[in-house]
Amino acid sequence: MNNIFKEQKARLNRFKSVNCLQQMKDEKQSEVVANVPDGMYKKCSNCNKNVLKKELELNLLVCPYCDDHSRLRATERLDQIVDKGSFEEFLAASRSQNPLDMPDYSEKLAQSRKQTNMNEAVMTGIGRVNGYQYAIVIMDSYFMMGSMGTVVGEKITALIELAVDRKLPLLIFSTSGGARMQEGILSLMQMVKTSAAIGRHHQAGLLHISVLTHPTTGGVSASFASLGDITLAEPGALIGFAGPRVIKQTINQDLPEGFQRSEFLLEKGFVDQVVERKHLKETLTKLSKLHKIEVMV
Repeated sequence: MNNIFKEQKARLNRFKSVNCLQQMKDEKQSEVVANVPDGMYKKCSNCNKNVLKKELELNLLVCPYCDDHSRLRATERLDQIVDKGSFEEFLAASRSQNPLDMPDYSEKLAQSRKQTNMNEAVMTGIGRVNGYQYAIVIMDSYFMMGSMGTVVGEKITALIELAVDRKLPLLIFSTSGGARMQEGILSLMQMVKTSAAIGRHHQAGLLHISVLTHPTTGGVSASFASLGDITLAEPGALIGFAGPRVIKQTINQDLPEGFQRSEFLLEKGFVDQVVERKHLKETLTKLSKLHKIEVMV
């Protein structure tokens, strides 16, 4: 009996020692952060750890402590995936107006343009991924949460039609809160338009790879984002039409753990593969080779 108590006491002491070390480590990190210039560290929104911004950038904006994949701007995604100097942007000057004269909408557009240095919530063009040429769509959730209005829908549709004409595969990086409510029914019409364009691309026998990133929701998830021949997703991405809180309130039931996250959708067959950001370009290269995409020299 004495041996049992001694063993339990030893385990408790070890547990206290580990906790003490972790506490000292956290306190030391906090002390270091407090003594460095502002802007050098960024707090992870998932684990609340302070990470050097330089370290975060070198790790492709993925937290080194918890592997949380931060949202990327379209330009950051472009730099990570597309070969340097190969991207030719399409309809870069296109920008939304205010077709329904919604209050404050013009001001919000102007603010988003200033914050992102983009004219709209999507970047489209022709580029290469390790030499393989694609028609590429990259959405930006920092521009009005990547919402799809008439100009976003038109830019995506026009690029898909160009891809059909040039017989190019399609690579779409989706991130969006859904249809842009300030454009009403006009924004909802973009779901049909983009989906029809994807259908023509599919009928031409061309490859469409859809990459779902955090978050991909609403009208975007219910249209072109879900129509890929191959669907990839980043870890932990929220993917679905309505949010889990709305669904829970509607059906009055508890939802499964991890509901609407990319790993849950992989398990249910909606996603073909969950790919970490550091492996994404390599995975796209393998898929390009497998499907015999043309290599541009």
